[in-house]
Amino acid sequence: MTSSDSGAAPPSRATNDLDDAVSVFLRHRGRLFGIAYRVLGSVTEAEDVVQEVWLRWQKTDRSVVDNPMAFLSTAATRLAINVAQSARVRRESYIGTWLPEPVDTSADPEVGAERAEAVELALLLVLERLNPTERAAYVLREAFDYGYAEIADMLRLNSANVRKIVSRARRHLLDEAREPVDTAEHRRLLDAFVAAARTGDVASLEALLTPDAVSLSDGNGIRGCARVPVLSAAHVAKLSSRRLLWHDAETETVTVNGLPGTLVSREGRPVALLTVVASKDGIHQVLWVFNPDKIAAFLGSRSRGTAALG
Repeated sequence: MTSSDSGAAPPSRATNDLDDAVSVFLRHRGRLFGIAYRVLGSVTEAEDVVQEVWLRWQKTDRSVVDNPMAFLSTAATRLAINVAQSARVRRESYIGTWLPEPVDTSADPEVGAERAEAVELALLLVLERLNPTERAAYVLREAFDYGYAEIADMLRLNSANVRKIVSRARRHLLDEAREPVDTAEHRRLLDAFVAAARTGDVASLEALLTPDAVSLSDGNGIRGCARVPVLSAAHVAKLSSRRLLWHDAETETVTVNGLPGTLVSREGRPVALLTVVASKDGIHQVLWVFNPDKIAAFLGSRSRGTAALG
């Protein structure tokens, strides 16, 4: 019996072509999100970039694209740079400290698959000090190992200029760097910090912190959230042990941008996301996310996977 006899029409060439387009896009989607997220420091904005890349991929004459991954990565990079340029203006009106939007890399391992340290919150925060093009060049080279010539094509620059940009960014970041501890020690320090903070043990907290420790709280004006960096072990310990934060709180161990973190909830409602940055000398940065939109984005990243294509 023929297909016409059965009443079922054969798949059209357009249908097969779209199926191929979806297959290719989904194959590279994790990398596209990873590039955009590292450039932007925002789950929400990175998702918007990925969606726009998909729309462009649909409209492109794909028969003339020799290297789909290069095409898609270039589109994601250029779009992310454009968004970053406008985001910088928006963040000037942000109330208090702005921290990158955290992502759960245990639920979405593709995000941290390429040189995982390049997705850590502390590094993303330092990357914000670079202009968007410098940030993109560094991310493409250090996180995804693109060649200088490839990056030059993607950014419409020459290779020599890209080398200078990446070298300058690398030096800038090295000035901020301290030798990190391994994941097990990081987990131990964070657990000890949370235990001491919950019981109000200020002395134990100070012992875990370096003398020059700093606490950064991102709440965008939320009540009770510090709007400026809190400096010194004594002040950070006092702030972190506030009874108001820990009263009737439950804690959950999570993975925040490749490192251990703690989700603090009250009556089943998440109120804070905590992670720390540590070296062999102790904890030198305490990062608090109180902004409910960013906490929601973190929780949403657990089910990000292959989001629906529109």
